[in-house]
Amino acid sequence: MFDLIAHAIPVFVLCLALEAASFHFLPDDDRLGYRFRDARTSVLMGLGNVVVDLGWKLVLVAVYAAAYLVAPVHLPADQPLTWVALFFADEIAFYWYHRTHHTVRVLWASHVVHHSSEFYNLSTALRQPWTPFTALPYWLPLALLGFPPWMILLQQSISLLYQFFIHTERVGKLWRPIEFVFNTPSHHRVHHGSNTEYLDTNYGGILIVWDRLFGTFRPETTPVRYGLTKNIATYNPIRVATHEFAAIWRDLRAAPNWRVMAGHVLRGPGWTPDTAPR
Repeated sequence: MFDLIAHAIPVFVLCLALEAASFHFLPDDDRLGYRFRDARTSVLMGLGNVVVDLGWKLVLVAVYAAAYLVAPVHLPADQPLTWVALFFADEIAFYWYHRTHHTVRVLWASHVVHHSSEFYNLSTALRQPWTPFTALPYWLPLALLGFPPWMILLQQSISLLYQFFIHTERVGKLWRPIEFVFNTPSHHRVHHGSNTEYLDTNYGGILIVWDRLFGTFRPETTPVRYGLTKNIATYNPIRVATHEFAAIWRDLRAAPNWRVMAGHVLRGPGWTPDTAPR
């Protein structure tokens, strides 16, 4: 099967090197640029994700293929409208995947990896989790709707490829109609912000219209503070990949009852028994 992301790796490396060189030769006091140890950790997280995906893609293909075989209709891949429908179906799937991975703690434990850098550059796009299995339920309905598995995986790759290029401080706000429809570097900087006003916003993949429709859109109005509300202060890839799962485990061991245990797993990342309604 053709792997778009694997073929794009040389492009990622070239663009990352060019962006890093731009900060070296044309520094900007208003931008964070790069820190070698941080970028190295992001690249290692990306490589680990690629290794895990080698096996996980086999599982995905098998599950999607089984769902596709029992689908009541099989949509034709040679029809342009099928690709248009797939684009919007993938966008909706990604929006809800992304939103729930910020609002359900056990899912956040996987996604938090991507937000753990206190820098924002193209290397940050490579900081990916090593637990990709949490994404399976969100795209499985597309196979049941009759989209061929190879089309689903290709569209996912196209979305990821697009999102790589919006992880940059080197691009300001774009032409207003583009900013209104598409996810842009400005919108995604907001998404990576730990500022209180920016938390849990701008979940879109290629498009930003879903955030506008569902009330999760925020424009970039003040300087963004990147990272987590409580940063982990480590460049160790294993700790970056597992720190929130370890924190959940600690909370579960200390929980006094099943209700609190369920809250630590299924509520938002900031939930504690003290914040629960009485």
